[in-house]
Amino acid sequence: MMETLFPNVKWDIMWQATYDTIYMTVVSTAVTFVLGLLIGILLFLTSPNQIWANKIVHFLTGSLVNIFRSIPFIILIILLIPFTKFLLGTIRGVNAALPALIVGSAPFYARLVLIAFREVDKGVIEAARSMGANTFTIIWKVLIPESKPALISGITVTAVALVGYTAMAGIIGAGGLGNLAFLEGFQRSREDVTLMATILILIIVFVIQWIGDTITAKTDKR
Repeated sequence: MMETLFPNVKWDIMWQATYDTIYMTVVSTAVTFVLGLLIGILLFLTSPNQIWANKIVHFLTGSLVNIFRSIPFIILIILLIPFTKFLLGTIRGVNAALPALIVGSAPFYARLVLIAFREVDKGVIEAARSMGANTFTIIWKVLIPESKPALISGITVTAVALVGYTAMAGIIGAGGLGNLAFLEGFQRSREDVTLMATILILIIVFVIQWIGDTITAKTDKR
């Protein structure tokens, strides 16, 4: 049945491309979550009237976030080629795509983290400070727990975007379903290959969204 509907699909290659896409998405999402959270915390705490209020640090951090968030991903990949080669010794393969994926998505998620923290009731933060809570305690016992649904929702949106980024990472030979759909499907006029790759990408996106929505619903106590 599958061979009839998708005669040009080489399933071993298709499954490898699926694995590559999932690998790039999972690893880059995990690192993006940590980096984005740290940057978001720094942005929030250095903003006016906060614990580490510092105009210079806040401005510089915000500017860097805005710069990297504004660069089109396809251009960012090219700009980071020297850094990627220095870091990994190669610019090809799934691991070579990770620096660009992380640098491209971490600033985006950092902004979502900042927005989530700004939604936390200021009274809760002030109450914690008045009881002598230090900065670490405020971060881990107040900010993160109070904004957990928004943080999870934000990383879900970021992970979905990263699935799309992995397709563009094909220009450095990263592999993945997007690269397969273009090289083996579009360029060789094999519509069934493109269709199958698209279906698998959609399944990955739907699964990510379902997992994110489920966790968000369970952590939202409102």
